[in-house]
This record gives sequence, C-alpha cells and structure tokens, in this order.
Amino acid sequence: MSKTKTQILNYTVHIKPSLDGGFDVSVPALPGCLTQGDTYEEAISMARECIQGFIEALRKQGLPVPKEHVSLVQRLKLVLPIALPA
Repeated sequence: MSKTKTQILNYTVHIKPSLDGGFDVSVPALPGCLTQGDTYEEAISMARECIQGFIEALRKQGLPVPKEHVSLVQRLKLVLPIALPA
C-alpha cells in the first residue's frame, strides 16, 4: 500500500461584499487568483477550489508555487489551509 504525501499550505484570502451582491474573493499571495460566491460560505468554498486550481496550473507549467508566511497579525484574517498531493 503506497501512502500519498500531503502538503498543507496556508493562504490568506480577502473576502468583501460585491457591489452586485454576493462576495468577491482574492488571494494576495497568488496574483490573479480571484473568485466569488453568492454567500460567505460559498465564497470560502469557491476560494478553496480557486486556490487548488491555480496551484495545479502552476505545477503543470513547471512554475514554483508561492508560499505565504503567515504572521500573527495575518492570523486575524481568514487563512485557508489547502491540502495538496506533494
């Protein structure tokens, strides 16, 4: 039985109300990683999917995956851990 290694990366996400309703999401450590959701909970779910897809695309292109160093101040914001195959 082979065990798959899992790497946990933490990313700060910015979630703010959209002018059109719902919530806009951005991930500062991953420029261009943007999404939205109709509800706050959906925005969080969409953020996870967006981050995972963004990182998958970087890996397919052979590009490095940015890592965010989370400080104590940043921990006051929402930080989503993302589990990825190593």
